[in-house]
Amino acid sequence: MRIVIAGCGKIGKAITGSLVADEHEVVVIDSKPEVIKTVSNTYDIMGICGSATDSDVLKDAGVNRAELFIALTGSDELNMLCCFMAKKLGAKHTVARIRDLENNDTGFDFMKQQLELSLSVNPELLTAEAIYQILKLPSAIKVETFSSSRMEMVELYLPQNTAVEGVSLGELRKKFKTPFLVSVVGRGDKVFIPGGDFALKAGDKIGLLAEKDDIGKILEILEIQHKKVKSVIIMGAGITSGYLASLLNNDHIEVKIIEKDEAVCEKMCEALPSGCTVVCGDGMSQDLLTEEGLDSADAFVALSGMSESNILISFYAMQKKVSKVISKVNRDELSGIAEKLGLECVVSPKSIVADVVLQYARALDKSSGDSQIETLYSVMGGLAEAHEFAVLPDFKFTDIPLKDLLRNSDILVAGIVRGHKAIIPGGDDVIKEKDKVIVITTTKNQIYKLSDVFRK
Repeated sequence: MRIVIAGCGKIGKAITGSLVADEHEVVVIDSKPEVIKTVSNTYDIMGICGSATDSDVLKDAGVNRAELFIALTGSDELNMLCCFMAKKLGAKHTVARIRDLENNDTGFDFMKQQLELSLSVNPELLTAEAIYQILKLPSAIKVETFSSSRMEMVELYLPQNTAVEGVSLGELRKKFKTPFLVSVVGRGDKVFIPGGDFALKAGDKIGLLAEKDDIGKILEILEIQHKKVKSVIIMGAGITSGYLASLLNNDHIEVKIIEKDEAVCEKMCEALPSGCTVVCGDGMSQDLLTEEGLDSADAFVALSGMSESNILISFYAMQKKVSKVISKVNRDELSGIAEKLGLECVVSPKSIVADVVLQYARALDKSSGDSQIETLYSVMGGLAEAHEFAVLPDFKFTDIPLKDLLRNSDILVAGIVRGHKAIIPGGDDVIKEKDKVIVITTTKNQIYKLSDVFRK
């Protein structure tokens, strides 16, 4: 599929990498020659230096033959204009990065319709929602939701004193009545799609899949501490912080934002609900953090614009025994280092947006006639993927027990949602038309449709 991307900053590069890995024909447009040179050489793709509002540039990029056009510049208005022009020149579908609060109210729906915009992505809102999900379940390092939150997959580390050390997954599921599934395990630099005889070890990173309402009960079964967050300190008063503070305030969670720019503080105070506190000061100051109650906070979230600062101050918060510490990091090399040094919970806006765009691109793939991809997440630090498919009438493996189907290696049918019923499947379960099916796979397997999971 031909895809044209306008704007190749951090998010643009991440999306480009994901789409190239998915074997799409990608063309990038950017106004900076050095960016075009780097991206073109890194991914061996066509790059055009120029403005994506220039019709000649768009024509040179082959927009008239593009299945998808994605605008990711730093300006909402520019992104919308690029998409409008690309659509008029023949692009079938358009996606725009829309990040300002003013462009996400009800009036935006009318504008989106008039511009024939297929999809808008708001990196700051998506990041805030991801952090919010983690804070609601603070034992987790990542929470992914499926089928309108009927099922959740929680990534977490097994503690050193875990009661399930050496216990096989088959034994674990027989021991407890509450249905759940350990669908993927990270151990060191390796990732496993485990079978029933797989034995867990302390320090494993596991992907735990279950009904949303059962997650807390399962954590108790696994003797994993689950303390509710009541107070959060946020460093940095950007757009993400505003979204996150509003979400937390709606849950009656005490929020305090620390920001050193006085003008930004004033703007944030005007935008936020009365229950949120904004402190003007340097969030990197240990004395200020102590004065503002870091020692007694349930969670600390570092959301400044500097990944290095976020990592450093997050380690300090960990030393102060803050129960939950989350750091926004947009550089892959820093994320890996931080996690290896013990900073478990790192969020990457560019990765979150890349998942959304990749999901949309796969949904457009015409070969996916037997199923429709509904959700796609990168899990286990990018070593595995979690997919959710809606089963369409052309799916050829309905009403066949899973035990009678040959499954490709390193792929697991982890969950089935049938109407309002969530199923952790066993060998006798079947897939039916209109089901939502959750599949976990390592990234070496590229899945575009549900039938890719099985062999005839």
